[in-house]
Amino acid sequence: MAHPIGSMSTRISGLLLLLSVVGLLLGCRPRQRTTPPEGEPMRVMTYNIEDVRTEDLRRSDHPRLQRAAARIQHLAPDVLLVNEMTYDQPGDPGYQDGDPEGHNAQRFVHHYLSTPQADSLEGLSYQPVMLPVSTGLPSGFDLNNDGQVVSTVPDIPGSPEDGSVAPQTDAGRAYGNDAWGFGTFPGQYGMALFVRDDLTVLRDSIRTFRELRWHQMPTAAVPVDSTTFEPWYSPDEWAEMRLSSKSHWDVPVQLPNGAVLHVLASHPTPPGFDGVARRNDHRNHDEIQLWVDYLNRASYIEDDSGRAGGLHESASFVVMGDLNADPDDWSIFRDAIRTLIGHERVNSQVVPTARPARQGDYPDLDPDDTARWQKRIDYVLPSADLTVDDAGVWRPDPAAGPDVPVSDHFPVWMDVRVAP
Repeated sequence: MAHPIGSMSTRISGLLLLLSVVGLLLGCRPRQRTTPPEGEPMRVMTYNIEDVRTEDLRRSDHPRLQRAAARIQHLAPDVLLVNEMTYDQPGDPGYQDGDPEGHNAQRFVHHYLSTPQADSLEGLSYQPVMLPVSTGLPSGFDLNNDGQVVSTVPDIPGSPEDGSVAPQTDAGRAYGNDAWGFGTFPGQYGMALFVRDDLTVLRDSIRTFRELRWHQMPTAAVPVDSTTFEPWYSPDEWAEMRLSSKSHWDVPVQLPNGAVLHVLASHPTPPGFDGVARRNDHRNHDEIQLWVDYLNRASYIEDDSGRAGGLHESASFVVMGDLNADPDDWSIFRDAIRTLIGHERVNSQVVPTARPARQGDYPDLDPDDTARWQKRIDYVLPSADLTVDDAGVWRPDPAAGPDVPVSDHFPVWMDVRVAP
């Protein structure tokens, strides 16, 4: 939900000039991404760009996406997870009949990432991985218990020309609250993974957990109506209710040195907007708990292909994404995020923080806050066998930014070494 000194050519537009000024104020130059020698670190990054839609990605001049791409090019990650990018499919208002589904990640590469967004920046080439999500898919149930089942996608406002995020409507929220994961249309708030071209995505070994039923988790935090003390979901609803509000992915990536890094990507539902049963709070907890159980190789886990079991005990990994939980927030339900960070298989010694030059511009934020509303919710958590060289939370200069922010989140990155 939601970051380069030198003589500038007069041919650069105002937007590109602004991006270079931002780099100057950061006191750093763009990272040069080259194929690293064996033993050199690779950069992994997560970035929630906030409700990127198909109609935005069909054009090549969307102001917010141009600035987002410039930030990505400046940081030059080798592996990048973007949260809140629509998975294009029928029912998505930007989808066109006959198009292949799940093509938006490729559009982002083609229209934005591969095109330098300033003279000081270089285009980046990636292999995109985009898979179906549960958001905005009608359940056929009254999941918010308002007395009606909403299964028809309403009219959705288009994206504003200034690049700002399109507003939600009451009709859109009514539809989204009865979907398997909140979305005002199918595929909204999806995920996309971008992997450097000379790395190998082991696509036949990708595991997804989009359809895993919530009740299959033995310790499931069952939402209960605090006024009636009855389960929030009916037996039929609970039998079908999915645990993952978007999806959980295990994407193995093979490095040039032969090592395999498992990217564990997800975007749990926010722990709010849920009323007397705190159903989103409970679900957020258990979506994070799923990764804990996956690392523990819990027997109940079964992926969407029917393969059972968790992550091999010797596997290297990074848990990435907007997890919508701050370990310093003791008001959230139970403590799954603290359990995950403190897991014996996780290297939690390095916490990404903002650089001092930018921290001073955000006095209301802690150095590790990754969202503008004073929370650490975006994560790159490496496995204990990885060496961490550096990490950070990238924040823009607020005085130099445009009126429309790119996102209400900041990019979070980490440089890690993966031994062969």
